[in-house]
Amino acid sequence: MKGMKTAISVEDSLMEQADETARDLGLSRSGLIAEALRQYLWRRHQGRITEQLNDAYGDGGTPVERATMKKLKTKLHTADKW
Repeated sequence: MKGMKTAISVEDSLMEQADETARDLGLSRSGLIAEALRQYLWRRHQGRITEQLNDAYGDGGTPVERATMKKLKTKLHTADKW
């Protein structure tokens, strides 16, 4: 895999933790940072999908959809009675 070299500034204590973690995992510093970035970006992407779903369905739909759901719930509830 072709990589891009870049320079970043990171607090000394954070880099020390990263180096220790990379050693524990048998990774290079670059490998650890790349994996952490991949995971962060994936979680961010998943969060956006969840946010979009919540925006689409969070209010329970349109007034017609909410009324239909209420009717269906009432019918299902009464159909279950013995």
